[in-house]
Amino acid sequence: MGAVYDKVLDSGGDDNEFEVQIVRYKPEAIDSLCEKSKFSRKELQIMYRGFKQECPTGIVDEDTFKEIYSRFFPQGDSDSYAHYVFNTFDHDGNGTLSFEEFVVGLSVLARGTMTERLEWAFNLYDINGDGLITREEMLNIISAIYELMGRFCEPSVYENTTRDHVEMVFKKMDLNKDGVISLDEFMDSCRRDENITKGMSMFDTVL
Repeated sequence: MGAVYDKVLDSGGDDNEFEVQIVRYKPEAIDSLCEKSKFSRKELQIMYRGFKQECPTGIVDEDTFKEIYSRFFPQGDSDSYAHYVFNTFDHDGNGTLSFEEFVVGLSVLARGTMTERLEWAFNLYDINGDGLITREEMLNIISAIYELMGRFCEPSVYENTTRDHVEMVFKKMDLNKDGVISLDEFMDSCRRDENITKGMSMFDTVL
C-alpha cells in the first residue's frame, strides 16, 4: 500500500527498549485506497487523522475496536456484536485491523450496494467462514444484536424468545430445507422478503 514505517525507539527507563511502528501513508497509498473504497481522497485523509488519533500505532486490536464500538451503542452491550464485526473486517485473520482493512469494511457498510451489504451480512452470520449459516451461528449473531440494541429494541421484533425468532427466520431462508443457509439462499430470501431483512436488524445496527 506504499506505507512508510517509521521505527520509533522508546526507552522504558531500564535497559528495556521496544519498537513501536508508526504508519505514515504516502499520497500513492491514499490514491490506491480511493480505488478500493467508495470514499474520496479528502474523506480518507480526515478518516486517517481520526484513526491515528484513536490508534497511534496504526493498527486496532479487538479490545480497542470494542471500546470504540461501545460509544455508538451506549444503551446496550455491544461486546459480542463488535467481536463479530471485527472478524469480518479482519480479512487476514491476524487479530488486528490496519487502516486499509478498516476503510474497506466501512466502505461496504456506509456506501455499498445492496448486494455488497448483503454479502457482508452473510459473512457476519457465517461465523466459521465455511460458506454456510447454521442455526447456532444465526442464534449467536441475533443474540448479539439483541444485546447491542438494549432498551431500544422494537417490541415487534422481540415478542418471541430469541430462539423462536431465529427459527422463524431460518425456516424462511433455508429454501431447500437442508438445515443450513447458503449465500444464494440468503441473498434470494433477503431480496424477496423485506421483512426478513428488517427482522434480522442487520442494517440499523452495523453502523
